[in-house]
Amino acid sequence: MKKYPEKRRLGQNLLMALVVMVGIVPLFFFVSVELGIAEAASEPLSEIESGDPLDRFVDNVAFGVNEKLSFDINYGFINAGTATMEVVRIVEYEERPCYQVITRALSNSFFSSFYKVEDRVESIIDALGIYSWRFEKNLREGNYESDRSYTFDQRNAKVVYREDTLEVPQFVQDAISVLYFVRTQDLKVGESIFVDNFTDGKLYQLEVCILEKETITVEAGTFDCIVVEPLTQSVGVFRHEGKLKVWMTDDRLKMPVLMKSKVLVGSISAELTDYSLGEIESF
Repeated sequence: MKKYPEKRRLGQNLLMALVVMVGIVPLFFFVSVELGIAEAASEPLSEIESGDPLDRFVDNVAFGVNEKLSFDINYGFINAGTATMEVVRIVEYEERPCYQVITRALSNSFFSSFYKVEDRVESIIDALGIYSWRFEKNLREGNYESDRSYTFDQRNAKVVYREDTLEVPQFVQDAISVLYFVRTQDLKVGESIFVDNFTDGKLYQLEVCILEKETITVEAGTFDCIVVEPLTQSVGVFRHEGKLKVWMTDDRLKMPVLMKSKVLVGSISAELTDYSLGEIESF
């Protein structure tokens, strides 16, 4: 009889650890859930004609320096921690003005007592063309530590990943920059947009389906939203495993307000709790 309480506590700890591992970073919603990511293709996925990335200009009235979005990360009704996304400043990179975007995910005090999470991810995003130049990920999750970074040579359509130099389409996005690019796009219900994405050594095409419009209320307020569902595609074969929906404000900001992802048991959500708008720059 004495063994049952110990087993129960062990089971609870394992469950809570699983919740944190799966749910603490759904902030990176376009890539954090396994949706059938395709291996890097030998042929470019993008339909955009190759050209000098210095010539590309994306009209951005959605975000700017000092924008900060704060989220609660929940597993059902259980809060696991918090996450933030912040456009910190403009830096010069590859002789280009770029946004330095930093996201952080932290487990709360309860989860930290047995499984502490302190994740930091940084993206350097071209301020004119809204594509990635550099990506860095620093994960601290329990006893697990991982540090990765890769740089994009957008002029020559390559990425340096670990010891390899790989070919990628120009204007390819990373796990963070893809969200900011989508926010600059004209999202129309019933249509999709397609974005090339490189994450952890893999290249795939992301399809963002614009599903419907809906008004929702979260801690940060009530918002008229566009509901989108990001899917991944392999070359020539549609693959989709799992469900992921994102509510973005139906205005020029297209600010993520709510993100929900199905998991094996229940669902994970990231809910906007607070926000500060950024300063729109002219270049």
